[in-house]
Amino acid sequence: MNSDSDLQIAGDLLEVPHLLQPPREHPVTVAEFAGLARSIAADRSQWEHLVQYDATSRWYHRLRTGPGYEVWLLSWVPGQGSGLHDHGRSSGVLTVLDGTLTEHTERGTRVLGSGAQRVFAPGYVHEVVNDALEPAVSLHVYYPGLTSMPMHSTHSARCASESGSAAADVTA
Repeated sequence: MNSDSDLQIAGDLLEVPHLLQPPREHPVTVAEFAGLARSIAADRSQWEHLVQYDATSRWYHRLRTGPGYEVWLLSWVPGQGSGLHDHGRSSGVLTVLDGTLTEHTERGTRVLGSGAQRVFAPGYVHEVVNDALEPAVSLHVYYPGLTSMPMHSTHSARCASESGSAAADVTA
C-alpha cells in the first residue's frame, strides 16, 4: 500500500467539514453581495409590500444595513432617471426586481430586464432610466454604504470610461 495515499494526506474524508470556514453572517465579497441581492429579489415578501411609486421623483427606501453596507429599494415610473452619476468610494450591485431599466454609459446602452444584475466598482459613471411604459423596481447594494453620488456631465463620463472604471454583468 502506498503510504502517500489521498486518504492519509487528507485524513478521513468524512471529517473534512471541520476544515471549512463557518458561514459568515454578512457578505464580504462581490459574489456574496450579488448573492445577497439575488436572495432578497427571490423573496418578494421582503420588499414588495414596501414599494411606492412617486410621479414627481424617484422613490427609495433603505431596506437593510449590515457592517459597512446598505441595501436600498428604488421604484421608477416611466421616464424617471438617475442622471449621470457615480457612487463615490462605494462599490455596488444593481438588481432589477420588476420591469425594465436602461443603463447608459460612455461605452453604450444596456437594457436590464427583471433579474438582471450589474456589479460596479467605485468611480463607475452611469445613468439609469426607465424608458419603458411600465413602472420598474430595483435593488441596490452599496459597500461601503453610500455617502455620495456625484453628478457628471457627458464629458466627465467619457473620461471615467476611458480611465477604466469597471462594471460587469452577473449571471446566476
